[in-house]
Amino acid sequence: MLTSLLITGNQFLSDLKTHGALALYAPLEGGLEGRYQRRLRTKGYEMVHLTARGLGDLSMYLTGVHGVRPPHLGKKNIGQEGAVGPIYYIPPILQYRLVNLPPKAEGVVLWLVEGNILSDQELDYLISLPSQDSRLKVVIEMGGDRQVSWKPLRQLVSAA
Repeated sequence: MLTSLLITGNQFLSDLKTHGALALYAPLEGGLEGRYQRRLRTKGYEMVHLTARGLGDLSMYLTGVHGVRPPHLGKKNIGQEGAVGPIYYIPPILQYRLVNLPPKAEGVVLWLVEGNILSDQELDYLISLPSQDSRLKVVIEMGGDRQVSWKPLRQLVSAA
């Protein structure tokens, strides 16, 4: 779908509800995608903004409890933890948001930037996320265009 001027955002919202996952193309100077995010928030969606760079294992990062090791910054602890440092466990980002949704909220939108670096397998996983929970939607910025345009993410993966 191609739009030059966003008036209500109804087409974007209906496409997102229908397909669950959209690939978005926006002008590289930025700013126009904020209008779509604002429309989603006014319709009752909460936003989770992430960059696709450095996400690692998407399923564990988004929907499972996962451990992270902070950088040691040159400090050594001898005999207290393993040689690689302590592990801190972080709750799943999307599941935490879904559990704590306000009663009148529509759902959660995962908005990923720099989605062009994701593999087809990772995109397939992101396509399947809305089928796991109907309150979850996915929008991935896949690159630049002269105008804001979008298409179902499934079309993008099947074309590759």
